[in-house]
Amino acid sequence: MRRLPPLASLRAFEAAARHMSFRRAAEELGVTPTAISHQIKLLEATLGVRLFERLPRRLVITAAGLALHPGLREGFEAFEKAVRTATAARGRRTVTLSATTAFTAMRLVPMVAAFRAMHPDIDLRLHACDAPADLRGGTADIAVRYGRGPYPGLHSEILAADRFAPVCSPRLGIRSAEDLARATLIHFEWRHVEPETPVWRRWLDHAAIGRTVDPDGGLVFSDEGHAIQAAVAGHGVALLSLVLVAGDLANGALVQPFGPVLGGYTYHLVHPVDPADGDAVAAVRDWLRTVVPDTPAPSPQALARKITPSAAAARAPE
Repeated sequence: MRRLPPLASLRAFEAAARHMSFRRAAEELGVTPTAISHQIKLLEATLGVRLFERLPRRLVITAAGLALHPGLREGFEAFEKAVRTATAARGRRTVTLSATTAFTAMRLVPMVAAFRAMHPDIDLRLHACDAPADLRGGTADIAVRYGRGPYPGLHSEILAADRFAPVCSPRLGIRSAEDLARATLIHFEWRHVEPETPVWRRWLDHAAIGRTVDPDGGLVFSDEGHAIQAAVAGHGVALLSLVLVAGDLANGALVQPFGPVLGGYTYHLVHPVDPADGDAVAAVRDWLRTVVPDTPAPSPQALARKITPSAAAARAPE
């Protein structure tokens, strides 16, 4: 038979130690700070040790408190996981959707609320990773992959064909390719660089800008998402995926003032042919078709020197 202090006291201490505040612990548990203080005093009396030093305007955890807290934290996390599992057994389902970090941030996160509204019984878990998820090993149930395809042994369909063009904040007043001579170029680092990777040097060659623009100068980011944020903030002109910045182009945060347009790889929706929870995965698949439409056709001006889509190595094709 287990001999444990009252669960309410343990729960109050764990929350107070995690927040280092009786007030925030009380807010989390829906009680008063006085109730938290009472429960912790009861626990201290039961254990025969002091767990906190109550100093003016601050709380200091004791050595005994530091020894007690990790085990309680792990225990309550295990309780929470067990409760979620039991709840899922009553009808809730979880689907893990994997995609690159930039695609998750730019195209999926803004639309998650819409999915939850349509499917309140499905818990959608977003797995953001630039390495391909193991769909057969259980890492994810469905994925958006960026590459040439095909993907043998998996159901695969095209979501969108990628294209790259110069984009910037309308506040910069950039209207023509010649304006790049007075602008800051924004770059991001590619995991693999090949002759046809859509980078500024290649774009400037196709646009025949000449030597008026330094193809390597400007701001360089290790992360594509940060390069997008810098462009929205007005820090310069970036050569970006029109799929990823479609939302910012639509709401006016970014503009695509001129071409040419360079081709990239294709976004594919993939999942096992016979997914474990077919109905839930199908719901996610149908939602992806609506929130990730193919990019709209560029204007005739932008297509004046359009480049044929190639097998360029963009991001890290899978």
